[in-house]
Amino acid sequence: MSLPEPSSDALAASHALQHLIAADIESNAGAISFARYMELALYAPGLGYYSGGSAKLGKDGDFTTAPELSPLFGAALARVAAAIIAQSAPNILEFGAGTGKLAFDILTELRAAGVEVARYSIVELSGELRARQQEKLRAFPQVEWLDAMPASFDGVVFGNEVLDAMPVHLMIKNPQGWQELQVTIADGRFQYLEAPASGELLAQVERQIPEHALLPVGYVTELHGVACGFMATLARMVGKGAAFLFDYGFPAHEYYFDQRATGTLMCHYRHHAHADPFYYPGLQDITAHVDFTAMALAAQDAGAEVLGYLNQSGFLLGAGIGELLLRTDPADAPAYLPQARAMQKLVSPAEMGELFKVLAVGKGVELPEAIAQQDRSHRL
Repeated sequence: MSLPEPSSDALAASHALQHLIAADIESNAGAISFARYMELALYAPGLGYYSGGSAKLGKDGDFTTAPELSPLFGAALARVAAAIIAQSAPNILEFGAGTGKLAFDILTELRAAGVEVARYSIVELSGELRARQQEKLRAFPQVEWLDAMPASFDGVVFGNEVLDAMPVHLMIKNPQGWQELQVTIADGRFQYLEAPASGELLAQVERQIPEHALLPVGYVTELHGVACGFMATLARMVGKGAAFLFDYGFPAHEYYFDQRATGTLMCHYRHHAHADPFYYPGLQDITAHVDFTAMALAAQDAGAEVLGYLNQSGFLLGAGIGELLLRTDPADAPAYLPQARAMQKLVSPAEMGELFKVLAVGKGVELPEAIAQQDRSHRL
């Protein structure tokens, strides 16, 4: 791979994390699950990608998210938030708030519309990102930071690209059946090792993967146990309100296609995408596409209602992003054209409009009609 070389400080941090992971492997009889490797690579205190100090978002980071592209994204979400707040409570909870841009845009739009938000709570694991959020949101005294999910919550929940960063187990189909792909060390490097799968993982294969017995030998895929657990906890947490999860992924009947026979793991390093999760751990993001069927079922089984499942294009257009764009005069080309281009990227089927999906779950509320008309939950 031809990727940018990290700085000496970044390299030292990655080496420290590699030693930590190696010690964990040694203390676990020479192998750990990929989920454990991913957990340490992303969240090891002070060293993991999200818990360390490296910049992650924007031109100097590793990737750009929808809120960074345009304030229209947050303004559209604010319209939906206002509709849910009117049916529940004036509270918003955001998981993984990035630079704080989404919270800033939502709160700015709601303030302009005269919608009161009593509390805007952010659950953020990254100290570096939390510091950036606190600076960005200093004009909004109702913002608070939490270290964990609250036990109960009424209002609106947002999670933009949260599920894809949750640790996954890797499974491979061999002639005898499904095996787990674990992580070991060989020749001084992290490598995969096929190992017998536990009964719990095999049961998850049964639940999660349609027609898993028909998949070809050599097929590799992910199991989303951590994300399913998160969705179940989220479902139990919400009393009256709705949660909206934005991410890239597929329903189960599309997730396990032949063209995804090597799985969906993807890594992001300084705006380069590649598939090697062992490249400089701690310095790159590691993600997997989301199985939205598994997420919806986990929430439903824990007592929430699946309010809707739709692509990002349908959600944003239903939320009125086109009307929001027209608040900028088209005759003012220097102001209008950049916003129009950003909106095109957010809603175009060739860009983020179709790849990104929105799963809405909740209790005691209804989606705005223009969004409910776009619902595709029958495809889950």
